[in-house]
This record gives sequence, structure tokens and C-alpha cells, in this order.
Amino acid sequence: MNNRRRIIGVVTSNKMTKTVVVEITRKYRHPLYKKVVFSSTRVKAHDEIGCQIGDEVQIVETKPMSREKRWAVESVIKREERTADQGVGE
Repeated sequence: MNNRRRIIGVVTSNKMTKTVVVEITRKYRHPLYKKVVFSSTRVKAHDEIGCQIGDEVQIVETKPMSREKRWAVESVIKREERTADQGVGE
């Protein structure tokens, strides 16, 4: 096992070719006010697997592939179940 960073996130967009946008959410306690704070970051990741929106994926740090792509999808942890009527704007 190598020492590259691995992070779990949710795919929010897959409209680009071989690229997905992954949202990484973390929860931490504020150091002064002691309130639980949620923080999220969106990164672009290289996708050879073919992820769909809503999939929970594990991404791994790689060498820069483009100006904004520095991560690659390593595995899909949980697939999103989609039905035929989802995605229709009513």
C-alpha cells in the first residue's frame, strides 16, 4: 500500500468526458465556539470506471492530469439506485 491520500466523497456531476466532480464533506467541532460545523469541498477526479451521480466513491491523489484534476476514482463504495421516474422535473 502506498502513502497517497484517499478520501471518500459523493459524485455530484458526471457531464464531462472521463471526469467527475466529487463533493467531500467533513464534520468538525469549532475550536472556539464548540459548535459542530460541516464543511464541503468539490474536486474534479479522473473516472475510468463510469460513475453516476449520487455514487459514493473513494478517490486517490495522483499527479496533475490537467489544470484542475489531481485526483482519480479508485473504487465505487456504494452505487446510487435510480428508478425510471427520477430526474424528471415536475
